[in-house]
Amino acid sequence: MMLRLTTLLFAGLLAACNHSGRWISESEGGPASLAERGDTLEIVAPEGLTLWYPEPLSGDYRIRYDATVVIGSGAHDRLADLNCFWAASDPQHPDDFFARSAWRAGTFARYNSLDLFYVGYGGNDNTTTRFRKYHGRRFGAPADEVKPLLGQYTDTAHLLRPNRPLRIEITVAGGRTTYAADGEVLFSRELAPGEGDGYFGLRLLANHTLIANFGIERL
Repeated sequence: MMLRLTTLLFAGLLAACNHSGRWISESEGGPASLAERGDTLEIVAPEGLTLWYPEPLSGDYRIRYDATVVIGSGAHDRLADLNCFWAASDPQHPDDFFARSAWRAGTFARYNSLDLFYVGYGGNDNTTTRFRKYHGRRFGAPADEVKPLLGQYTDTAHLLRPNRPLRIEITVAGGRTTYAADGEVLFSRELAPGEGDGYFGLRLLANHTLIANFGIERL
């Protein structure tokens, strides 16, 4: 079954932990601007923003979307931080992932409280693309213990280019998770039973992004 962004109403502004269509927003500072145009979601994030798909995913699945970081004359047009979370859960609230949504409020350091996988594509002002595993039970420990680095690219071929769509594909299947961009698998990791279950989130920071053709496929 394919779930697509076909019935969303994204016009207007979202405050932290607000609901709109199929997404739940956690926004740092000022609210983000989101607008739907056909199959494309346009996002302007003045500060940190996480958009969670509101249903948890389990078993084998694939997430696909086309993402473009827009560089033009906008106040928040910045070539960096096309990021995402997946298989996210809250070890303190295993039955209510959004119990601490208002507390997280888009603040990046507070996501250290979650168990999840993370790819920061074009992070650190578009100098790195990194893959991490977060261990929320270690929240408060040094960052290298909470979210160890599993892989990294620093070459320009694996960094963002202005106004260029990237086809992102995240797969959890057969005891492994992979992250691919434009058909190239950049990161791969074996999974313990159930480790791929959880929530998916788009994670942006002070940029202007287009998300198109979003879909989730149960495998």
